[in-house]
Amino acid sequence: MTNTQLPHDHGQSIEKELECMPSVENFQTVADIFKLLDDGSRLRIFWLLCHCEECVINLSAMMSMSSPAVSHHLRQLKAGGLIVSRREGKEVYYKAADTDQAQLLHHMLEHLMKIACPTSDFAAMDHLVD
Repeated sequence: MTNTQLPHDHGQSIEKELECMPSVENFQTVADIFKLLDDGSRLRIFWLLCHCEECVINLSAMMSMSSPAVSHHLRQLKAGGLIVSRREGKEVYYKAADTDQAQLLHHMLEHLMKIACPTSDFAAMDHLVD
């Protein structure tokens, strides 16, 4: 976005920032990641997988959800690159991806829980934070 002449001059020097502004495609990539986080159950699954590696059956029991519902969330998280899977015989195990995005979202989620839910038992889980 170079050489943009703004209609109004408000006394700000925004030209440098405009030159460095990421593309629409970059913002869409980030928006797609945030779309993965628009469901509380999916966030809980992601949070669990940041702390352990589990199969669908165990995740279903932990979440009190059906296996198909958990599988649906896992597919979305995996397609978004936030989790990975490995097969061992007939069993498939899932865990958080070892990527900057997954680690940042994990830390962001834990910090937001402390801020948004200060009276919850979440503060007692500080030992789980990497």
